[in-house]
Amino acid sequence: MNTSTNTVPFHQRHDEELLSLSEVGEILKTPENTLRWWRQMGKGPQFFKIGRRLVTTVGDVRQFMRAQRLAAQPLIP
Repeated sequence: MNTSTNTVPFHQRHDEELLSLSEVGEILKTPENTLRWWRQMGKGPQFFKIGRRLVTTVGDVRQFMRAQRLAAQPLIP
């Protein structure tokens, strides 16, 4: 069974799977330019280069999402 990466739901993907800037933008519903800005500012998921390609892992995107969710919760319930 040959399954394309795009057809596998995000929650079922392996943590080490590589994602491009455009794929992360689709997942986070964020423009690519915003992701580039976050990278320059040291925010957002941890991107790195493989050759000329800018990539991150599914695990890094999940970690970023968790951190954002925790930061959004009030300290005093």
